[in-house]
Amino acid sequence: MEPSVQALSGLSPGRVLKRYLLATRPMFFPASLLPVAVGSSWGAWTAGRLDGVALLLALAAIACVHGAVNVLNDVYDDVNGTDRANDGRVFPYTGGSRFIQNGVLSRDQMQRWAWALLGMALAPGVGLYLLEGSPVVLFGLAGIALGVLYSVPPFSLAARGFGELAVAVGFGVLPVIGAAWLQGAGPDWYVLLLSLPVSVWVVNILLVNELPDAIADAGAGKRTLVVRLGGPATATLYALLAVVALIAAFGLAMAAKLSLLGLVPMGLLLLLSLDVGRRIIGVGGSGTDERHAIHTTLTIHGLGCAWLTVWPWL
Repeated sequence: MEPSVQALSGLSPGRVLKRYLLATRPMFFPASLLPVAVGSSWGAWTAGRLDGVALLLALAAIACVHGAVNVLNDVYDDVNGTDRANDGRVFPYTGGSRFIQNGVLSRDQMQRWAWALLGMALAPGVGLYLLEGSPVVLFGLAGIALGVLYSVPPFSLAARGFGELAVAVGFGVLPVIGAAWLQGAGPDWYVLLLSLPVSVWVVNILLVNELPDAIADAGAGKRTLVVRLGGPATATLYALLAVVALIAAFGLAMAAKLSLLGLVPMGLLLLLSLDVGRRIIGVGGSGTDERHAIHTTLTIHGLGCAWLTVWPWL
């Protein structure tokens, strides 16, 4: 059910907290939190210890940044008109939070909330800086820049066909490598290989979410990769990216001498991905197939990240 003024209005602290929390679309937070878990596990396995304080601060910081990115995306998808014109959305996954369009929060309120969330990320960020030093600043600024530039004009990376790459780096490579570094693992080829499946899976989440929105996006001039490629080519790209995830996992297993049995779950995830690719029948296709593709892709990301978190310890 889409958000409504009747369901979310009120000035009590509980109502206000619920309203602003739901505006961040927290159901998508695993896309940023799980990569931190993957990187932290690898770093702890490499260094032989887990810094729990650094892990908690990293999770808090990336949750605030992710929430801000989601809200900013809603703001600028209302500015360019795509969310207002989106009749093919698969709620709650695509077409934005609907907070602006349904009158729950105004565009200005959402924009202020986004910048407030980025400000809130400073507290755990400063904590990490005091614990680990200046490289934390570089990781943090890079992640924030990618998230902001994804939506905010004149850059609008999502509208220029670079949004998927920004998401791959900002929700895959950066959090995995950064979290591993916080736990004592140096940036190397091992952790880069570890980050590639995570990057692939999160890009595939974005691709299947862009499919139902493609007609509205194209009409608003938001030329995402799905708009540029069309449905059949997107399905092919989705499947190829899933193959890349397995190849990267194989390379990691060989290089780091991980248990080859760990490739079995990765192979099963590839089969699930290939099934999703088969079900993607093009822009404007079956709503049931689109919802199934989204559900399955979110599951692949969740199970895949969980597996990469435990695999080194086996």
